[in-house]
Amino acid sequence: MIRERVRSAPSGWAALPILLALLFLAGYASVQAFLRLDMWPAFGWMLLEAVMVVCLCGLFVVNPNEGRVLQLFGAYVGTVREAGLRWASPFYTKRRLSLRVRNFESGRLKVNDTDGNPVEIAAVVVWKVVDTAEACFEVDDYEHYVKVQSEAALRNLATRYPYDTHHDDQVSLRGNTAAVAADLKAEIQERLAKAGVQVVEARISHLAYAPEIAAVMLRRQQASAIIAARQKIVEGAVGMVDMALTLLAKSNVVQLDEERKAAMVSNLLVVLCADREAQPVVNTGTIYQ
Repeated sequence: MIRERVRSAPSGWAALPILLALLFLAGYASVQAFLRLDMWPAFGWMLLEAVMVVCLCGLFVVNPNEGRVLQLFGAYVGTVREAGLRWASPFYTKRRLSLRVRNFESGRLKVNDTDGNPVEIAAVVVWKVVDTAEACFEVDDYEHYVKVQSEAALRNLATRYPYDTHHDDQVSLRGNTAAVAADLKAEIQERLAKAGVQVVEARISHLAYAPEIAAVMLRRQQASAIIAARQKIVEGAVGMVDMALTLLAKSNVVQLDEERKAAMVSNLLVVLCADREAQPVVNTGTIYQ
């Protein structure tokens, strides 16, 4: 693999006056030689003038957060990162590469999650070039490569997680956004390492069931939520009933046989687990009537 080599280039502000002075001197001397009809010195000064014009083509500008990749007849020479007016050999080709932070949002992809449900998913990826040589020479078009590999990583991520789950120990796309984003960032970075690109951030920007099953999955999601809530209610009700029986037995407020305990448990569970408020029935007789 071709790795980046940072190359320093002389300041263009130092080279510019020297080149202009030599160019003016060569022009003036060639005119004087022609006036004296000294042809060979005139041609020599004209040749020097042409050389100075070619050398002026070696001036180039490096903007902040930008790199210039230098090549000499196809061979990689180095990368200039120092901002300002610089000078290098005019025979170098100087390719401009932005080192700024960039981002893009993928299109909405339709994929199946780990449960086989079709979902629509999209992501925002924030990235920047950190190795200009790899970005130029290891991949054909690094910007297109970033987009394609990011979408491939997003598809792969969606197949590893369910859209939603009611179990706390299971990671889902909707319920664990931070963990899913970290996993997405790591997978994209692994795919883009050979392109000299660093992933700064990757997050899901759109997540929904596919339109053809959205209504059905909404009812299923609501039913799952109701069941999960009922389970919590029953667990709490059983604990409250157990606490009530324990306190009654410890304080000796009333002695209940097994049949009356069962009736009390039934009544308490009905009251605690009901959707509506309980309608009390006042017993005007004894506990057994």
